[in-house]
Amino acid sequence: MTLKRILAVGAMFALAGVALAQTAQAPAATPTAPAATATAPAAVPAPGAEVTATPEAAVAVAAALPADGPAGPGDAKAGEGKAAACAACHSADGNSADPQYPKLAGQHERYIARQLALYKSGERDNAIMLGFAATLSSQDMRDIGAYFAQQVVTPGVADESLIAEGPNAGRKFYAVGEKLYRSGDAARGIPACAACHGPTGSGVPGPTWPALHAQHAQYTAVQLRAFRDGAVWGKDANASAIMAGVARNLTDEEIDSLASYVQGLHNVIDAPPAKTAAR
Repeated sequence: MTLKRILAVGAMFALAGVALAQTAQAPAATPTAPAATATAPAAVPAPGAEVTATPEAAVAVAAALPADGPAGPGDAKAGEGKAAACAACHSADGNSADPQYPKLAGQHERYIARQLALYKSGERDNAIMLGFAATLSSQDMRDIGAYFAQQVVTPGVADESLIAEGPNAGRKFYAVGEKLYRSGDAARGIPACAACHGPTGSGVPGPTWPALHAQHAQYTAVQLRAFRDGAVWGKDANASAIMAGVARNLTDEEIDSLASYVQGLHNVIDAPPAKTAAR
């Protein structure tokens, strides 16, 4: 075999080897194409295809409110701690210094509990009290009520200045309210306050008739004006609309006089002992 034939045969084998190598490598790239194609149907699954949802991260859950349910009689000792937040406006013993905030000392346990429940449900509108009552359970409300019910209300003083003009000129300012409190005004459909709140303003133990004696005149007057304007605490079957009817015919002078009389009202046995004169 000549040298030219030998070189020609070698070249043929070299070309054949390159072709075989390319043929062997080609299939290795082929599987990658379907892999890229296989992800496309995941976005728009074919009809009837089974899709498995990807689990989502757990959502943070807010702290649960206190368990609620039927409440038993209040525990004044437990209520003392729960009432700590009330001290800022109502004072620690329930005798508020600022007359825009009511005195709670000596108020009936169940009356306080009911008012807190009305604030919590929004049936008595007061944004500040809603914030405080929102996290209380029914038992918390009874406990707080029991604590304040055991406190002693500090007596107030009625306004004895003389009315300068008008139909009641010459009368002591509180005297106009005193008459309405004790006797009402039947001709105008105003019942006596004493019929529900008692002659000394001690009210009736329970959720409905609060103690009024020694209450700040400013607070009482604000509430009476709200009642005169139609305010009702509670809704539907839980509503108490009595005071809206009682106050609708009261004048401003009568409201302020009533509030003054109530502020000075107290039971004689609850008054501090008189100091004995030195001899």
